[in-house]
Amino acid sequence: MREIAHTRVRYGYRRVHVLFRREGWQLGRNQAYRLYCEEQLQLRSKLPKRRKMVVTRVAKIVPIKPNDAWSMDFVADQLADGSKFRTLTIVDVFTKEALAIEVGQRLNGEHVVSALNRIAARRGAPRHLFVDNGSEFSGRLLDMWAYHYRAKIDFSRPGKPTDNCHIETFNGSFRDECLNLHWFETLGEAKAIVEAWRRDYNESRPHSALKELAPAEFARQLVPSSGSTEPETPQKSL
Repeated sequence: MREIAHTRVRYGYRRVHVLFRREGWQLGRNQAYRLYCEEQLQLRSKLPKRRKMVVTRVAKIVPIKPNDAWSMDFVADQLADGSKFRTLTIVDVFTKEALAIEVGQRLNGEHVVSALNRIAARRGAPRHLFVDNGSEFSGRLLDMWAYHYRAKIDFSRPGKPTDNCHIETFNGSFRDECLNLHWFETLGEAKAIVEAWRRDYNESRPHSALKELAPAEFARQLVPSSGSTEPETPQKSL
């Protein structure tokens, strides 16, 4: 358990317990929690943030199969020398799969469409796209792409990130488990580490909303005709 916790430093005892059982150990959750505490493997508690209460919008659709809805957003970070870079995260709302994480110093609408084209070529296009009102998403390029694939763009309200809660949750895990744990020397190193994390997230990370299955494992259990994913080929980030 200590070895798992040390390699998955932002996993709590529940996810560590799932991985522990995958390796063949028969251990109840209460026993796992007691051992987790005895080994002093607890996550460092975070200081609470003050938040204003908001009324979140009800999503226009509730995805019931892969490709019903994808969610996209940008996450900013920086290299060791202070140079800033951005990542474009794209997630299937139903399967929770991280379809792509593009890394680049300047990502614009062309990069968004290029990433979507690569994903659509592999698994088909979505029926809905959940995005915010950033210029990369509200421009003509994405509008034309959506028209071509008959996808509906669902914009979140300005100043209401909770309207796109699916990607916000993913981005929190991405920052906590990847970006905050690495000191990137170069953009190339950032691309390699981010892509390795994305694949591990899809193939290994237990997801509570999927009954502790990893996203790719959950997707493979679905009927093929429903739009489940095909094996991925290595991606080239921008």
